[in-house]
Amino acid sequence: MKSRVITALLSVTVLALGVAGCAKDDSSTTTSSGIKVVKNGTLTICTHLPYAPFESTQNGQVVGFDIDVLKIAADAEKLKTKVVDTPWDTIVSGEALNTGKCDVAAGAMTIKPEREKVMDFTDPYFDASQALLVKKGANITSLDQLAGKTIAVQEGTTGEDYVKQHTPKGAKVVSFEDSVLTMQAVKTGKADAGVNDNGLLYNFVKQNPDTEVSTEFQTGEKYGFSVKKNGNDKLLAAVNKAIADKAAYGQAYSKWFGEAAPQ
Repeated sequence: MKSRVITALLSVTVLALGVAGCAKDDSSTTTSSGIKVVKNGTLTICTHLPYAPFESTQNGQVVGFDIDVLKIAADAEKLKTKVVDTPWDTIVSGEALNTGKCDVAAGAMTIKPEREKVMDFTDPYFDASQALLVKKGANITSLDQLAGKTIAVQEGTTGEDYVKQHTPKGAKVVSFEDSVLTMQAVKTGKADAGVNDNGLLYNFVKQNPDTEVSTEFQTGEKYGFSVKKNGNDKLLAAVNKAIADKAAYGQAYSKWFGEAAPQ
């Protein structure tokens, strides 16, 4: 009896496999122009939220300057976009791309030699520097004035690197996983100052007039989007084309920064 049941089950399994083998494969991950995507018809974007105005959530949707620039490329390739909120360390290590979690990584990400070893970067699309966030009227305009005080930074960022390289004597550096927590620490008095990218901090100050950016540190940083190392040259070219589209890029820039894009 058991042998008959097993034989019958095997027959059904073989038949099912045969039908599956004849079925049309709709899971293609390469577009007609040769771009590799992890989900058919979609450009999947990894980023770490929030980091306004580059990426944040509004009314349940992820929006921002980075997202709009990538949409220029997606629209040109007739792709939808999907954003995946991803831990920052898995983005800068290249893990998110290598494991197929996304096609392209974004997040106001500075192009750095150690990151270029694990990811392929686009052309730079934004110039940035580090800046100092303080309570309005604090009269703190340098790191040296923070000796013996608390400085908030976001972990895994170039701001954290800068502060650790220039920490004044006796200062306490506190790292937060989230950019909003970093800035709120200054606003609520948990930290005497905070250091992060200038674009992020100026956006925060607009909405929190009891804070101010008191100075900038000219670190000469340039942001880039990244794709899997040696794995998606066609996508890299498509995003570079979007960055070079002055009209579309300029429209996105003025939308999020309220001024014309630098020439």
